[in-house]
Amino acid sequence: MPADAAVPPARRPRARACSAAAALALAAGLGAGAAAPAAAGPPPEVRFATFNASLNRAAPGELTEDLATPGDPQAAAVAEIVQRVRPEVLLVNEFDYVPPADPGDPTSSPPVAGFLENYLGVSQDGADPIDYPYAFIAPSNTGVPSGFDLNDNGSVGGPDDALGFGFFPGQFGMLVLSQHPIDTDAVRTFQDFRWADMPGARLPDDPATPEPADWYSPEELAVLPLSSKSHWDVPVLVDGRTPVHVLASHPTPPVFDGPEDRNGLRNADEIRFWADYVLPSRSRYVYDDDGGRGGLEPGDAFVIMGDLNSDPFDGDSLPGAAQQVLESPRVNARTVPDSDGAVEATALQGGANLTHEGDPAHDTADFADGTPGNLRVDYVLPSKSLRVTDSGVFWPVQADPLSRLTGTFPFPSSDHRLVWVDVRVPPAR
Repeated sequence: MPADAAVPPARRPRARACSAAAALALAAGLGAGAAAPAAAGPPPEVRFATFNASLNRAAPGELTEDLATPGDPQAAAVAEIVQRVRPEVLLVNEFDYVPPADPGDPTSSPPVAGFLENYLGVSQDGADPIDYPYAFIAPSNTGVPSGFDLNDNGSVGGPDDALGFGFFPGQFGMLVLSQHPIDTDAVRTFQDFRWADMPGARLPDDPATPEPADWYSPEELAVLPLSSKSHWDVPVLVDGRTPVHVLASHPTPPVFDGPEDRNGLRNADEIRFWADYVLPSRSRYVYDDDGGRGGLEPGDAFVIMGDLNSDPFDGDSLPGAAQQVLESPRVNARTVPDSDGAVEATALQGGANLTHEGDPAHDTADFADGTPGNLRVDYVLPSKSLRVTDSGVFWPVQADPLSRLTGTFPFPSSDHRLVWVDVRVPPAR
């Protein structure tokens, strides 16, 4: 990103809808296989972004109520950030899940509809509205009762004993928004994949017993999924033809546990899932919620996106956890999104930030200065088949008028920053 530029540079306008031929094929249920002839010219450039927008609420129904009308200041700040950056494909972490009114239309989920119509679809402080005609949502493990005492505190119930931390089912869920069609027939979810079914799973050990990896009982492992929320493979059809697999997740924070490090170990294996999934030689064990086996094919284009809750150098995650995807032979991680605002925040806030090994320009979250400090935890990682042309983190310096959208604690939008990457998408062969 150019110096002092919180907003990405404008790009040439491009069609976001599929071609007429591809649209007819999709409407007829023929999917991506009925492709229109490739258009002449350079491969299209697409902006992918991830944003842990903190659009979660304390009780069921609160997010629906907040987004049902304009005027929620946090949602307006989040929407303006999206309108300023203008990603074509956006993953929103921490967006409470509510089932759609029409099972075939994800945009009929009440909070999704409210966010699209009352916030993204309305100019926020002079920014142009932005339209996302395609969306994907699905249930999350957060807040789903396990029936077991997973934190071993002597009682069953509460957010720590849910399949994923949460006070009610669907809290801290996910949402994919796209200006390109989603190949809904090819979407795969991995909400139910069991942690114990991952070969070499880093299962936590009870330090009070001599047996290894025994924090969870066999009965608990029989129901405990790997995903604290879910893992999704959502293929978007660029120009209505070329599939790019959006690999979306939000691993659990590697903290809020004890010496067994159950959350840190789960976080590392949630990240490892995508590292295995993109390599056919390592993904044979994978099964999805419909029983399909295996991961991506060698030629599949993808973008790993989300708040992975792991910094490659600093913080509390397991050493090497983030490197599992950053160093994957199929991932293009050489271009690291950055911002001037993150560098300024380190200098102004001090504390743990001054002891960090990582480059502060790459930070994506403004955490407590005492510990852990600001970290790089949000990622947009394209496959090597996608050429990166630009990238950035929306973290304006304080002198920039748009810094009102990020601010300092208590944040007007989120303690995380939107991260974006532009890639060239070659046509499918």
